[in-house]
Amino acid sequence: MSERAQAPPDFPLCEATCGLTLTIEGSAVTGARGDRDDVFSRGFICPKGAAFGAVDGDPDRLRTPLVRRAGRLREATWEEAYAAVAAAVPALLLEYGPQSVGVVLGNPNTHTMAGALYPPLLLKALGTRNLFTASTLDQMPKHVSSGLLFGDPFAIPVPDLDPTDFLLLLGANPVESNGSLCTAPDFPGRLRALRARGGTLVVVDPRRTRTARLADRHLAPRPGSDALLLAALAHTLLDEKLTDPDRLTRWTEGLGELGPALDRFTPEAVVPACDLSAAEIRALVRELAAAPTAAVYGRIGSCTTEYGTLSSWLVDVLNILTGNLDRPGGALFPLSATDHAPRPTGPGKGFALGRWHSRVGGHPEAKSELPTAALAEEIETPGEGRIRALIAIAANPVLSAPDGRRLDAALAGLDSMVSVDPYLNETARHAHVVLPPPPPAQSAHFDFAFNAFAVRNQARYSPPAVPLEEGRVDECEIHARLILAVSGQHGAPPEAVDDRVIADTLARAAADPHAPLFGDDPRLSARMLSGRTGPERRLDMMLRLGPYDLTLEDLGRHPHGIDLGPLRPRLPGVLKTRSGRIELLPEPIAAELPRLRGALAERPAALVLVGRRHLRSNNSWLHNVPALIGGSNRCTLQVHPEDAGRLGLAHGGRARVTADGGSLEVPVEVTEAVRRGGVSLPHGWGHDRAGSRLSVASAEPGVNVNQLLDGTRLDPLSGTAVLGGFPVELAPLP
Repeated sequence: MSERAQAPPDFPLCEATCGLTLTIEGSAVTGARGDRDDVFSRGFICPKGAAFGAVDGDPDRLRTPLVRRAGRLREATWEEAYAAVAAAVPALLLEYGPQSVGVVLGNPNTHTMAGALYPPLLLKALGTRNLFTASTLDQMPKHVSSGLLFGDPFAIPVPDLDPTDFLLLLGANPVESNGSLCTAPDFPGRLRALRARGGTLVVVDPRRTRTARLADRHLAPRPGSDALLLAALAHTLLDEKLTDPDRLTRWTEGLGELGPALDRFTPEAVVPACDLSAAEIRALVRELAAAPTAAVYGRIGSCTTEYGTLSSWLVDVLNILTGNLDRPGGALFPLSATDHAPRPTGPGKGFALGRWHSRVGGHPEAKSELPTAALAEEIETPGEGRIRALIAIAANPVLSAPDGRRLDAALAGLDSMVSVDPYLNETARHAHVVLPPPPPAQSAHFDFAFNAFAVRNQARYSPPAVPLEEGRVDECEIHARLILAVSGQHGAPPEAVDDRVIADTLARAAADPHAPLFGDDPRLSARMLSGRTGPERRLDMMLRLGPYDLTLEDLGRHPHGIDLGPLRPRLPGVLKTRSGRIELLPEPIAAELPRLRGALAERPAALVLVGRRHLRSNNSWLHNVPALIGGSNRCTLQVHPEDAGRLGLAHGGRARVTADGGSLEVPVEVTEAVRRGGVSLPHGWGHDRAGSRLSVASAEPGVNVNQLLDGTRLDPLSGTAVLGGFPVELAPLP
């Protein structure tokens, strides 16, 4: 007997957050389709969403905790697992101090309520500064540039896709990635609608991606040259007096200094590095400046390069110079339902880099995080402050970070490791305790992170579609009990963690004259909160303290979501810089520009590697789902026909790829989808390590592209690993 899920969830494995309607038989999800009544996605679904049932019911998902005994991971009860954590971690903290414990947070944390609500509490309980996340493998340059420009690393403007007249995409392939730091269900449909209403889509990418094939114009520069191209665009806007910052002028400082800072980056000067003509660059600038409304958007292809923070900064510089920042049809700041209620404008605390540094490499923190590329050295290097214990939450840095072999060996030497993960993957196999969360259908869902980057303001909440299986523990409870275990409170009720957060937050709100609950009795406010669980009560509290006067009960009455309207201008309210203005040329950026000027004189490498995304993949998560493997989702090295002929490579043959970190042997795919001088290898593969339990992925393991890197190539401002745009050498194999 089949029945439809009572409350359609949104897909918790992708930034598009598409609403789904599930078919459920007993407690199993047997089908998924797009929810036509969803206020945001309107029925759109991609292959990942259609495979929700297979993802949810993957037989390789762990169902009980694992505890290492006599060198082997064995099934254990939840009590045994938490007792093992409580016996190991507090003792290490007591003997070696808080910096002896590190925390690694993977990308899936942003997709779950638990991952959004509890890691900050875990870090506070541990007292450690050794935090490593997926952000320094992906998006940290955008956080840093936004922090420097606007004073808030989370004030990230997104393209106002639906009304814009001109969209310039750099290093982004949203037709296959579904967007990133730009939450937009049916991104492909929105791009087609842009062109249908007479707008213009320009894609800058060294590969002819599916997004590029949709464009009015595709420019294919040499990989890794994004910052130079963007600097040339900004220079030309200023040089040809095409700027029109309009109302932004009153909120911006540094406009006069920007021209001299960019004077060397003429279109002619960047031609050797970018391999685009000066005429193409000037034509693009003039078209951008002439558009009634326009938005410039850059993502992972421009972030994970040697000049990722400069590229991210220049994207917003272009939006500012053309007057399109904070303007309908341009780039706007979303306002999520759990954001702070509006406050009086004025100077803020600002944003600072390098408040502390990593012990071994001396890497500066960015947004309280250290480079994930530095994790291995922090574990393996003896001395005070060495990381002896690691807590990894939904993280697989052995595949996602540079030099996975080195990190693999370092993890094996830890005194203690706890992994919160549904799989025994390439990283979790080293853990002493593994705590597996339940499948997505058995968890409640609210998009704390992605609503802050959504192209339309809305709010949706999904209670669990099916009850927890016997023996399972809710993911939020897993996190709460972990916090208690590491802080010497093992055995305390897990709801105590949420109760403390609620009490502290409401007490601060009662004392804050700008908070909606100012002057109220915190105890009475706490009793007003609805929700069956601690996380639901916390969500209700955040909604009540937010900008829309919403409650959890409001969301419950609207299972398909509440539309909160289009994005609207928010300046100067979002600014938290010390000056209270947009600081267009902050000192760290100005200090980094000479390094970019030096790149003008460098001789481009003969071959440069870039990554690529697949529609049916998301980092390393979904390679264990049969329905999502095969077809275009393969681990091949794409090479242009001219380069293949010159190097003696054949389609279907094999090649050796060599770079800083070593060599890989890969199958060759000869295609014009990648430009001359560029080669492409997808990330997230390399499922060939003994001890993992990924039966489907290990049958087609592929190779780990990040093994080509030794971790020394970093964007210095953000600490982000350079995962694309680095030189490689190729040789044919028999």
